[in-house]
Amino acid sequence: MQESNIPTDPVADLLRILNLEQQDDTTFLGQSQWMPHGRVFGGQVLSQALVAASLTVVDTRPAHSLHSYFLRAGEVDLPISFEVDVLRDGRSFSARRVQASQNGKAIFSMIASFQDPSPGLTHSDDIPKDIPSPESLPSAASLLEAFDHPATNYWAKARPFDLRHTSEPIYLQPAKNATPNQAIWFKPISPLITETTIELAALAYASDYSILESIMRNHGISWAHKGLSSASLDHAMWFHAKPDFSDWMLYQQHSPAAQNNRGLATGKIFNRDGTLVASVAQEGMLRIPEYS
Repeated sequence: MQESNIPTDPVADLLRILNLEQQDDTTFLGQSQWMPHGRVFGGQVLSQALVAASLTVVDTRPAHSLHSYFLRAGEVDLPISFEVDVLRDGRSFSARRVQASQNGKAIFSMIASFQDPSPGLTHSDDIPKDIPSPESLPSAASLLEAFDHPATNYWAKARPFDLRHTSEPIYLQPAKNATPNQAIWFKPISPLITETTIELAALAYASDYSILESIMRNHGISWAHKGLSSASLDHAMWFHAKPDFSDWMLYQQHSPAAQNNRGLATGKIFNRDGTLVASVAQEGMLRIPEYS
């Protein structure tokens, strides 16, 4: 794909790739979005795998967790085959394993668990206080409008979500203050279908944005750092409550450790009203030439 393939409506493009083509009861085919480097966005294959698994589970039993590994880089010009293994259907829980492949080689693997909603013990962390409102923060489009580069054009124009950092973004320059913490507001740039499978898949998609930045921010690294090589290695997610895509959500992120060219990042996603929607953990590869 060429840069001219940047979608005119990124949210419609997200819904397009989440609309998988069913091959048989447990096999689905998915298409990809344009990416400047030609590799499939991790959040894309993650969200598509969750949709594939969900299509084999009864509608009343939404996903409550997923655990996944990114095995190979996917190519945006090739379709992705999703094969679902039905591991268990119990009275309250279902479990599915999904393998995503291109050219007969696995690029991604996930196990997801689903549960019928039921009453029980309830508590959750509180949303951080003293966070700037999203309306007071610049969008990526406004920050990057003066630049004409495939990466900046993707960040500014092709993403279905408006991401607004509550502290200085690290798109092109490292943060002035080193810290393993950051928070980002995000919201779809146009209305999103309010259907449970799509909502959870869209949340999984968005959860892969920016989470490794908590590692980079702590070491004075930006996305423009010369020679930087990065990739998501795995991704785990727990769904706690219904996401509200009609308003901004806050993604609070923290990196507890980094070593051996790998960094661990964790995240909490809140609705604007303070409801904890999901918890996230991801380990990523970050290779920096001067540390090699």
